Amino acid sequence: MAQPLDTLPLADDVRHAIKAWQLWLLQERRASPRTAESYLYDMQDLLRFLRDYRGGVATLAVLADLTLGDFRAWLAHAASAQGSIKAKQAASRARAVAGVRHFFHWLDRTGQAHNAAIDLLKTPKTARRLPRPVTVDEAEKIVTGTDIVADVPWIAARDEALFTLLYGAGLRIGEALSLTCGDIGKSKKPQERLTVTGKGNKQRVVPLLPIIHEKIATYRALCPYANDADAPLFVGARGDKLNPVMAQRHLRLLRRALQLPDSVTPHALRHSFATHLLGAGADLRSLQELLGHSSLSTTQLYTRLDDQKLAATYRAAHPRARKQL
Repeated sequence: MAQPLDTLPLADDVRHAIKAWQLWLLQERRASPRTAESYLYDMQDLLRFLRDYRGGVATLAVLADLTLGDFRAWLAHAASAQGSIKAKQAASRARAVAGVRHFFHWLDRTGQAHNAAIDLLKTPKTARRLPRPVTVDEAEKIVTGTDIVADVPWIAARDEALFTLLYGAGLRIGEALSLTCGDIGKSKKPQERLTVTGKGNKQRVVPLLPIIHEKIATYRALCPYANDADAPLFVGARGDKLNPVMAQRHLRLLRRALQLPDSVTPHALRHSFATHLLGAGADLRSLQELLGHSSLSTTQLYTRLDDQKLAATYRAAHPRARKQL
């Protein structure tokens, strides 16, 4: 969590630059608040390190004067037990480099400071983790078993509609919880397509299966709160927009009741959507559009899952694979 800037020994020019950068991220770049806060946290980590490493007050001139050695010392510190980036993991350090580099690039573009060393700093290599989807049978158990852990009928129907939407349309949990009743349309005249606003405020259009409309219609009929067009589609027990933490908690309780692995999360339902479509013959470009990935390389992770399944099938089925050669 980012700390107040007042806790750091910063010159006014740096303090004002950071605040302007954050405002630009949110208003001009249209970054999510979580992304902006993550970048701020990473920049603060560097500034805390410089406080102890070089001493004195950080100014724009000091930041422009940082050497490649200074940046490497910061990363080495971050990887140590004393580093405030707890992970010691390459993924966390790679994200930190991205956040800091973004700030320095913004300083350069706005003419406030230039530092060539930041571009010489190598990003720690990370092994991209493969998505962990559920099976088709497990997905069926999840979307039909919500009444196991929810005693209130309309809440069980809400969870069933939400999980069906995540699995049936490949939405992120934040995307689903940002929907309004008007986005879905009236129950008597359901929309065949849904416009979703994803990361970076990028919009995409996804098709809606009849089963998704059916589950949402059932939930809306039972929900005791208003279904006005601008009202949130998924609401909590008090009628406010459903908190993602609560949705995650309900799925966690459900997976325990169904004795499913800990990898079963709302995001795993999105992974399952992609994996099952790819296994059924969907092409990567279409899958990229449906998922809202800006890069095809992100979507290609799912082909590695399919390759693993193919290899396992081969080893189990081929006569020579079952013999000692």
